[in-house]
Amino acid sequence: MARIRAALVLSAIAASGITYARYSREIRAARERVSLGGNVINTACGPIHFADVGQGKPLLLIHGAGGGFDQGLLIAKQNGISKHDYRIIAPSRFGYLQTPLPPEDASPAAQANAHACLLDALGVRERVAVMGTSAGALSAMQFAIKYPGRVSALVLQVPDSWAPPESRGAAAAEIAGSQFILNVVLRLEFIMWAFMKLAKGSMLVFMGVPKELQDRATQGELDDAEELMRTMLPVSQRHEGIRQDAINSSSLERYALEDIHAPTLIIDAKDVTSFPGSQYTAEHIPNARLIAFEQGGHLLIGHGSETSMAIREFLRQHHDGGNVR
Repeated sequence: MARIRAALVLSAIAASGITYARYSREIRAARERVSLGGNVINTACGPIHFADVGQGKPLLLIHGAGGGFDQGLLIAKQNGISKHDYRIIAPSRFGYLQTPLPPEDASPAAQANAHACLLDALGVRERVAVMGTSAGALSAMQFAIKYPGRVSALVLQVPDSWAPPESRGAAAAEIAGSQFILNVVLRLEFIMWAFMKLAKGSMLVFMGVPKELQDRATQGELDDAEELMRTMLPVSQRHEGIRQDAINSSSLERYALEDIHAPTLIIDAKDVTSFPGSQYTAEHIPNARLIAFEQGGHLLIGHGSETSMAIREFLRQHHDGGNVR
């Protein structure tokens, strides 16, 4: 906490005219990027902000905490998923960008219904591959449970998922230690921008990249992590979604995993608090395969090429693009 407070003091000192001009330029560019890069469509579940790129078989790509449709597109890019091979449909989940947070039910089950509404509004009737990352895995699993005839393959990358309580003890402590970032940094635009500039290492730790992994990472891996971090701007347009993800994560429940019939690929690392949930999920989905790295953190540092190759091969093998049953 002392380092975090020091970083905020430095942020205030650094707020000179030149710094503020740079901030204004970069935050304006971030706002233009999310304004021009996606579309809003009215669905039976309400308005949804999304991106729809590519001409191949449909892939529903569900972003993690702090994201939006732009993070979904970046995850596709970083995993080598090409718009030449897939039609990538990347929604902004509840509370992110221009997708409003429902006042009554913003649960992963309700979000899964919104995914179905989006596909209906886009006229997608064939089966889709579904990829959920981190907090996005909850609604990805719910979609596979609630709409089994619409899913040809399911990919869960470092998923937030339920595990027996005794195996998730470390996660609660980690979330509690992150309240300062959650309640202060992730709601004020300039503080978030300054924190990313002056306390980049602390921000990466919050994103699940421990200091020891940062020290061992290649420059390319750090660049990818920082690019993912930048998709959190403008944070004021994502804060409601981030808070809802924290609520959903703190109230995880066991899903009917046995009702997921699509072939499923789960990728995680053993040094991440999500791993017990990944292991449990893989054991209870009938046709699931778990790839478990010894280390890698939440962003799977050091395993980018292995991860992307496994995902692409899995999609090639199982995404048949058949009609809805």
